[in-house]
Amino acid sequence: MQKSSIKHSALLLLAAFIWGSAFVSQSRGAEYVDAFTFLFLRSVVAVLFLSAVIPFLDKVKPSGKKPATKKDLRTLWIAGISCGFFLFLASFLQQKGIETTTVGKAGFLTACYIVLVPVCGIFLHKKTSPKVALAVLFALGGLYFLCIRSEDFSIGTGDLLILLSSLGFTVQILLISWFSPMVDGVRMSRIQFICITVFSFVAMLVFETPDIASIQKAGWSIFYAGCFSSGIAYTLQIIGQEKVNPTVASLLMSCEALFSVICGFLFLHEAISFREMIGCLLMCVAIVLAQLPPLKKKGSADIIQEN
Repeated sequence: MQKSSIKHSALLLLAAFIWGSAFVSQSRGAEYVDAFTFLFLRSVVAVLFLSAVIPFLDKVKPSGKKPATKKDLRTLWIAGISCGFFLFLASFLQQKGIETTTVGKAGFLTACYIVLVPVCGIFLHKKTSPKVALAVLFALGGLYFLCIRSEDFSIGTGDLLILLSSLGFTVQILLISWFSPMVDGVRMSRIQFICITVFSFVAMLVFETPDIASIQKAGWSIFYAGCFSSGIAYTLQIIGQEKVNPTVASLLMSCEALFSVICGFLFLHEAISFREMIGCLLMCVAIVLAQLPPLKKKGSADIIQEN
């Protein structure tokens, strides 16, 4: 593996670590402020950070996709608003769900998008493979051990909300896949966080009653989730994917599920049962299967095709 590839892979792993550790800050933030309030303040921090980063990236390494015409600008805003709407729904459901479930479980349940993306691709007439079906079976088994209570076969409200958020992330990822060849990724990210800021601000005023004292207590959690998880990790993802195969990149970023369990244990002292350990193991198998490249026939071109 070339040095540049190793460096960019390390950046993707760092992004995955930040995302996994951010579940801790989200869990602690949920102790003080409601979901819409946390999402609004987190998004404000993300917008400010990305606004400061964009001019720097333009000078250091221009993307070549900076909007030059009104049509380009319109496409950028359509992309940002579309992705922002579904990211808003997914982020709210995730933040609401993490109030009543553990950080480790939240990380693995969120990672279901790794399996759902190729499955949803079937409905978009994209080719899939038998390994995806096998990955779905492992994921379903993992979800059973992680979420379903053995005594009454019920599912916790928090787990259900996290699963629904995974669907929202799936749609957002598919939209990014559609729009990313046409627009600048970091600028699109800023617009989607602007949309989230607006949506969550309105919802906060309607459904919640934020107070300054609680916001101050959740200050570090809000800053970490907004600056590091939304701002820095996303930028690392953009830079890292430049020199890493998309399939390998997805697999590296899905390590956020593993990091969420580790961080939940280290910082929140969350215990994990043997049943949940089996669920995590099955989810890991599903994630790896969903992202493994298809086998190449002897003599075929050295091309790895995405799901």
